[in-house]
Amino acid sequence: MVVIRRRSRQRGVIMNVTRYKTVVLIVDDDPHVLELLRVQLDGEFEVLTAETSDQARELLASRNVDMVLADLQLPGETGLSLLEWVRRNMPRTSRLLITGTARLEDAIDAINQAQVHRLILKPWRRDDLLQALRSVARNLMMERSHEQLLDQLRQLNQELERRVEERTQQLQAVLEELRKKNHFLEKVAITDPLTGLPNRRGLEMIIRKELYRRQRQPQPFALLLVDIDHFKQINHDYLHPGGDHVLVWLTGVMQQSIRGSDSIARLGGEEFLIVAPGTDLFGAEVLAERLRTSVANAETIYNGQPIRITISVGAAVADAETPVTYNEMQELAAAALREAKQKGRNCSVVRYFQPPIAV
Repeated sequence: MVVIRRRSRQRGVIMNVTRYKTVVLIVDDDPHVLELLRVQLDGEFEVLTAETSDQARELLASRNVDMVLADLQLPGETGLSLLEWVRRNMPRTSRLLITGTARLEDAIDAINQAQVHRLILKPWRRDDLLQALRSVARNLMMERSHEQLLDQLRQLNQELERRVEERTQQLQAVLEELRKKNHFLEKVAITDPLTGLPNRRGLEMIIRKELYRRQRQPQPFALLLVDIDHFKQINHDYLHPGGDHVLVWLTGVMQQSIRGSDSIARLGGEEFLIVAPGTDLFGAEVLAERLRTSVANAETIYNGQPIRITISVGAAVADAETPVTYNEMQELAAAALREAKQKGRNCSVVRYFQPPIAV
């Protein structure tokens, strides 16, 4: 498979364009099988061959190999043993096992010992073989491309920070560029860089997982929206560094007030969302009040000054037997939060989800 990793030139950071075929090492003691596999794969992959595990190790030690396709039966050693060695010594190399026995025990050993990515049975169909290798190669390249992208982004961020230190006269311009890069990092990551909580992308993953689990194992489900009261005044009084300090402190207070099975995400600004599986109406009321009182009764110190805040909480609850979507729960929690704000803030409102009546 030919892979193109795109790079660009940006403010002194030069990134080259690389093009190559995925390298596959085939290990089989039958020369006819080796030749057949080489002919079938050679058009899309760079193919290396070895008839013994010792030859395979020599090749692996001498050059980079992306995938190893080993026969189960090798002279002096099983293919599983070789793939297990590859897993320990070259964990980034994908492992595939080919066998004509098709025993359940072999499949279990392949998964448990060598952690193979694919099990291919003899005799194979060429199209099935190519599809399997393409899939493994695509996943491998996606992982490496993602790692490469994150490394490039980290390098860009470090370069920007170095320029801030060296060019104080251009501080404002560099900080703006750093802010844009950080914004881009937030899009490709699932963690809010300020609080360490999941961001919206991370929240979507949590919600999908929880709703899927709820379909398999029905249980009550609660969604809580938390909003800091008069947060603009905090930013006005203590500037944005003080506001960031409050957000980080509030994150710690809320984490101490929830269960280990609950999840908190920062939606943005001063708004947070809590996913509470297995929480019924009474449990949501208790949780919402525990969050509110924990914040109201605590304070934080910033630049020697005590800061006290309050929060408003809006919660939505669905019982175990009611099918519900994230949008429905989020809208109901948002309505409950608006009601809490209208009641004067520093309070919690919990609403019970009622499915629409079919006409």
